Amino acid sequence: MGRVTLQTIADHVGVSRMTVSNAFSRPDQLSARLRDRILAVANDLGYVGPDPTARALASGTAGTVGLLLSDTLTYALTDEVAMTFLAGISDELVPTGLALTLLPASPQDTIVPARDVAVDGALVYSCDPQSTAVGWLLRRRLPLVFVDQAAAPGIASVNIDDRLGARAAAQHVVDLGHRRVAIVTIGHGGEYGVLASPPEALVANTERQRLLGWTDALGAADIEPVVIRQPHAEPDDMGYTAAQIALGLADRPTAILCFSDAIAGGVIRAIQDAGLRVPEDVSVVGFDDNPLARRTRPALTTVRQDVRAKGRAAAAALITAIERAKTRPAGRGRHIVLPTELVIRDSTAPPPKTIAPAKR
Repeated sequence: MGRVTLQTIADHVGVSRMTVSNAFSRPDQLSARLRDRILAVANDLGYVGPDPTARALASGTAGTVGLLLSDTLTYALTDEVAMTFLAGISDELVPTGLALTLLPASPQDTIVPARDVAVDGALVYSCDPQSTAVGWLLRRRLPLVFVDQAAAPGIASVNIDDRLGARAAAQHVVDLGHRRVAIVTIGHGGEYGVLASPPEALVANTERQRLLGWTDALGAADIEPVVIRQPHAEPDDMGYTAAQIALGLADRPTAILCFSDAIAGGVIRAIQDAGLRVPEDVSVVGFDDNPLARRTRPALTTVRQDVRAKGRAAAAALITAIERAKTRPAGRGRHIVLPTELVIRDSTAPPPKTIAPAKR
């Protein structure tokens, strides 16, 4: 037998070609008994179903949504925070039948650019808003949801309360009595090393909001922190290198606030390798409360965010945006901000007491 088509099946069953097509794409248009009969004949003839490309052209939909990532695909599939975010997205997509296409924003890692890949909409996850990939998605006028970045007019967004969480973390070390505080952060582009003017050096919204939160509390206590910024690399390497810089300062910090739990892990390792103790000599605070925070020794004081809930909220917002785009022009876009919570564990303690000089 030659190539099996919808007409081939229709001839065997004794129905129209459209009826066979409905059995695959619009099952509500025929009885369950007739559909089962058609599918059984198709299976016997070795027919695997309508061509997905042709079906997409006919329906005007791709059946998939994109996730634009600032980092490599390897990072997204190995980092515990990113994987939890992906799990939350899957929670929402599975009932809809929509697939997920991962799109790295870095040009050197992009096999199919965001300009060309077929998607019905996209989540833009912690990307530089000036990146070429984001620009192409905007130009295509696709339904979009921004995640972990600044809200934009007409585009839905999902963020966590980074500033409030960072402020709580900094207030915690202030309340413990720390006066010499360092901040270790990371980012794409901008300045690196010890920053002279921290806010001006930051590009990403998440990084900026966390810095603002830390400095809200530290500034109110008249504490000027040392801000050390590193480029994206392996988290342990970034935290380790930044901690070495901090520990080499003339006024060594007694507390270090970190952009993430992964960064904090590298910071703790550097402190311990220098012969110092956490928290007796240096207190360390992370951000995210991923599983690493509980595995770290000592267990890490950190800011908790519900990453899985963020993934679910982002996917739900995108599904809504896609449905709305079918019947009406783009609206204002809903901006969702999820809460954060400080979790105090063993990596923070009051600084060592200064021994007063002996009286003569």
